[in-house]
Amino acid sequence: MIDDIRQDTDARMRKSIDSVKGELTKIRTGRATPALLDHVLVSYYGTDVPLNQAATVSVSDARTLSVQAWEKSMVPAIEKAILESELGLNPVTAGEIIRIPIPALTEERRREMTKIARQEGENGKIAIRNIRRDAGNHIRDLTKEKEIGEDEEKKGLEKIQLLTDKYTTAVDELVKEKEADLMEV
Repeated sequence: MIDDIRQDTDARMRKSIDSVKGELTKIRTGRATPALLDHVLVSYYGTDVPLNQAATVSVSDARTLSVQAWEKSMVPAIEKAILESELGLNPVTAGEIIRIPIPALTEERRREMTKIARQEGENGKIAIRNIRRDAGNHIRDLTKEKEIGEDEEKKGLEKIQLLTDKYTTAVDELVKEKEADLMEV
């Protein structure tokens, strides 16, 4: 029973790590990455869809993204969606291809981005601690119902704490890497 709880907790904490990774990739570093446009929605025949479902997004060079619309008629809608995305990007249309130069980040903006990265990391750690609390409550409930002994409860709680420590350390490492990436000029 405790192993099932531990495995479930491990899987849920791993998902939290994946979520933190996803959030950190959305933070702009000054380098071009297709993930930067993941949350941009384009009006495609009356329905808002993610940009990557209406066009191909690729990296031209370190500071330029290329967006190739699947249909020529979509180019103005894609350009408008990028302009309205609050990313501070100015797309340049050249026929069917939209080029997006990624401006260099100022020192002040880099510091703001590191604060955002730390906040995302803290949100991830909060999620991990909530998962730990749920698992601990579940183990304590088993003890109250006399399904496991107090020794097993203590060992189970220790295993859950080890998982928590492992995953909070992983979040710290992810945030540290992102901060280094952001502060790199």
